[in-house]
Amino acid sequence: MLAWPDVAIPALPGDPRPLRLYDTSTKELRPTAIGETARMFVCGITPYDATHLGHASTYLAFDLINRQWRDVGAHVVYVQNVTDIDDPLLERAAATGADWQDLATDQIQLFRDDMTALRVLPPSDLVGVVDSIDEVAVRVKDLIDAGAAYRVDDDWYFDVTSDPRFGQVGHYDAATERELFAERGGDPDRPGKRHPLDCLLWRAPREGEPSWESVVGPGRPGWHIECVAIALDHLGMTFDVQGGGNDLIFPHHEMSASQAQVLTHEWPYARHYVHTAMVGLDGQKMSKSLGNLVFVSRLLADGVDEMAIRLALLDNHYREDWEWTEAKLVAAQGRLEAWRCAVAPPTGPNAMRTLEAIREALADDLNSKRALRAVDEWAREQQVRGGDDASAPGIISRAVDALLGVAL
Repeated sequence: MLAWPDVAIPALPGDPRPLRLYDTSTKELRPTAIGETARMFVCGITPYDATHLGHASTYLAFDLINRQWRDVGAHVVYVQNVTDIDDPLLERAAATGADWQDLATDQIQLFRDDMTALRVLPPSDLVGVVDSIDEVAVRVKDLIDAGAAYRVDDDWYFDVTSDPRFGQVGHYDAATERELFAERGGDPDRPGKRHPLDCLLWRAPREGEPSWESVVGPGRPGWHIECVAIALDHLGMTFDVQGGGNDLIFPHHEMSASQAQVLTHEWPYARHYVHTAMVGLDGQKMSKSLGNLVFVSRLLADGVDEMAIRLALLDNHYREDWEWTEAKLVAAQGRLEAWRCAVAPPTGPNAMRTLEAIREALADDLNSKRALRAVDEWAREQQVRGGDDASAPGIISRAVDALLGVAL
């Protein structure tokens, strides 16, 4: 599956900073990407309603990680999946009378267009589940052969007790796990299951639903094993960052880790589990189920500068819930104009201190709010006093471009 066009990253002077990130599984702030190659898997969209600002905020956070790694000279291998067959997609297609494949194709292209507009660096591999059915089925068979899966009627389920480390990603108590499993696509009360949290690996054919022939018979994959198969095939075990919104901690990232660990007999699945917070609107989480979405494409169609959207999203810490407001967008538009005015003169105040401040802020668990304010301070100094450094405006422009993804 094609991603979107790449973005050129300008070279920067000075000394890069190694990136430290908060890890959900250990609850610690730790260094990342300690080798020459940095590997990251970020869970992608289910293409039936893309791209709202919650999506955009998540993918911008991992774009910052990508950019920090590249700044220190790491070779980045970044994989993102697209869940282009799943119950929500089929339900939306049925509700609207659309063909599910046409709906997925249209929404994937919209997602590409939005990511291009926001200058998000594309993944090395954008992988659709439909294109990976055979590979997923092989992983299901491997779990069956390992005794870690069993049938319920004609469906196959993963036995969560087959992984002694199950639960060590999110560290939720049993009651919370069951509650979240039921809320997020699980079926704890299905008769015939050995454990309420056992999750679907392979769904036997249902009337009116698409299915594929495979080594485990006809059907289609469950949600979690899809990402496992794609991640293991493209990145291998113990990659650097498993990423997504914090609503994926359980059950999705928990199940994925356990399935991978049973398949490979290795640990951990990922060195870091990095999760973004939720974006709200009018006091509620922005979500498809609530229908309170603000879409990137709608803002762009209304003539909003894409860099203002990016700045508005970056003016929040990725691990803190926040709320989208019109005032936040207006402030971002004002900031963008101030920055562009500040880099327009041929000279300016010394920029190396500002570059160091941006790097230090982002290396400290992606503190993008602090990084933005470092640029604000330089822009104010330029406005009030100016400067005689001919290299300064160019350094600031390149730094904002390379590290924050904002084109001035």
